[in-house]
Amino acid sequence: MGAQFHTETVDVVTGHAVAARDVTGECTDFLDGVNAGDGLLNVFVPHATAGIAVIETGAGSDADLLAAIEELLPADDRWRHRHGSPGHGRDHVLPGFIAPHATLPVVGGRLQLGTWQSVVFVDTNVDNPRRQMRLTFLG
Repeated sequence: MGAQFHTETVDVVTGHAVAARDVTGECTDFLDGVNAGDGLLNVFVPHATAGIAVIETGAGSDADLLAAIEELLPADDRWRHRHGSPGHGRDHVLPGFIAPHATLPVVGGRLQLGTWQSVVFVDTNVDNPRRQMRLTFLG
């Protein structure tokens, strides 16, 4: 039997504030919809100012991640890239630290995340409240 390949673009609303949005549910829904078996799920954000992280959520780690980004990449006037909101240059540096993609194992149609792991869309660009994410399953 040949390899299975399915891909879909999903809209993600991150709002007008820096966000770490859990998108694990969207990933699970996609896998259910394509009747995934064993394979790999690639999560990709086609944006120069966002990334995908696999972290714990709900216990403060998502807020800690955003605080660390603010400390490491402050939204101030130090950046050479200056269009958009003040500090927008840091948004373009973000994908150098949080990649715009993650590839995750899928077994029996289910993501093989650790107990506390979630797939998180990280977006520091407050100028674009609506984003996209491409989900691709290769079985």
